[in-house]
Amino acid sequence: MKTNVVIIGAGPAGLTAAYLLSKNEISVTVLEADPVYVGGISRTATYKGFHFDIGGHRFFSKSKEVNDLWNEILPQDMLDRPRSSRIFYGGKFFAYPLRPFEALLKLGLLKSALCVLSWLKARLMPVRNPRNFEDWVSNQFGKRLFNTFFKSYTEKVWGMSCREISADWAAQRIKGLSLGSAIRNALFPQRRPKDSSKVIKTLINSFKYPRRGPGMMWETCAEKTKALGGALEMGCRVIRCQYDDANGTWTTIYRDQNGKEHALESEHVISSAPMRELINGLEPAVSEEAKRAADSLKYRDFLTVMLILKNRDAFHDNWIYIHDPSVKVGRIQNFRSWSPEMVPDPDKACYGLEYFCFEHDGLWDSKNEDLIALAQRELIKIGLAREGDILDGCVVRQKKAYPVYDDDYAEHVATIRDELDRRYPNLHLVGRNGMHKYNNQDHAMMTAMLCAENIIANTKLYDLWQVNQDAEYHEAGDAPAEQTVGTAIRLVPTRVTATPELAPEG
Repeated sequence: MKTNVVIIGAGPAGLTAAYLLSKNEISVTVLEADPVYVGGISRTATYKGFHFDIGGHRFFSKSKEVNDLWNEILPQDMLDRPRSSRIFYGGKFFAYPLRPFEALLKLGLLKSALCVLSWLKARLMPVRNPRNFEDWVSNQFGKRLFNTFFKSYTEKVWGMSCREISADWAAQRIKGLSLGSAIRNALFPQRRPKDSSKVIKTLINSFKYPRRGPGMMWETCAEKTKALGGALEMGCRVIRCQYDDANGTWTTIYRDQNGKEHALESEHVISSAPMRELINGLEPAVSEEAKRAADSLKYRDFLTVMLILKNRDAFHDNWIYIHDPSVKVGRIQNFRSWSPEMVPDPDKACYGLEYFCFEHDGLWDSKNEDLIALAQRELIKIGLAREGDILDGCVVRQKKAYPVYDDDYAEHVATIRDELDRRYPNLHLVGRNGMHKYNNQDHAMMTAMLCAENIIANTKLYDLWQVNQDAEYHEAGDAPAEQTVGTAIRLVPTRVTATPELAPEG
């Protein structure tokens, strides 16, 4: 069989690329390993009429093009939702983002004074060129607030010391925040900028959300792609991708749900599959150096225990971060706060307790009934349920939810990128796992949008690696121009190799 483009994975990146290419009458075939769900980690799982968001997905982006695409796909089904989240620590709940006066009041006078002194010390004597998460956050908040509000939760999520986590991850996830900025915002509240690109993502107070969870966006996107002529094959796991240097084509070998192997020839391959798996499935094989780099990439998995219980209005946050080290749960979601339609019965509540782990460790391999019992005990211990409240539950496991930013990950990714650029033309990496970048779905979408533009123009207009965490395209070393170039890009200073006759009309 033949197609112009094979796309590995039907998550936000893969389906965005498929939809945009299909709109431009380019033949695409999407291969998705999951037999039921599209959307990847952005899917909506269901159980007895209840809908679950795997990981929690706020639809907010600084990119006008991403927002426009969301509205194009789901024009009538996006709700405006208030953002609310808190931290549970030491038996108390703290607003997040941190409200400095509330936090200091609840910590007590002595601890508060020590926290402020610790922050002042960090401002006067910061760690120069911080390389790990602990040093980066301590520079912004001081060592004492780091130990109170960041250390325990972060080590739960990643299963490693904060000194082993790259500062890159902190810079991406906590961009623009410090104790100083939090105090200034508390003393002198700023009006929300009309330009969404000026908003610090962590400080947003509302977001868009599909009525029945994030999967609704990607299920609709998949249907629209098929209506445009694109093909979507579910339950199909890619085994290997073979590149023929003589004619510049790819042959993708995949296995369907019945175990039968198929071969699909194409000019391009777009992969949102985990980088480690893709590299080990390329033919001709990559160099030993690139293989070692790929095998060194790490991922963090997690599972969510969904509990259905009597509705006591215990909390109204979208989620609560659990920093208390006496329990294993890392975060608790309240699905009704994402959308009332997620929970069909007004007399019941539905919470998702998230446990971060590695595939096949003790927690991952626990029986579902044992995990449900653990979640029930911990929810009661935290004070969000009473004995006899829990009525039912189920477990959803998510492999490779987060690419790990350890000290050496950037070097490994650079080694792989260099080899792919030299040896495998028309292989495009997009999305979180495809690029080993722990960013949000708007970043994944923007990499796919740029990739589609490159394929439509039949030249490399954009370097996908120059998309930053805010889904903005920045050439390395250049200040972004305040203009829009191309059909789906914002803040683009210059193109990579575009010639005037190939450049799309503005």
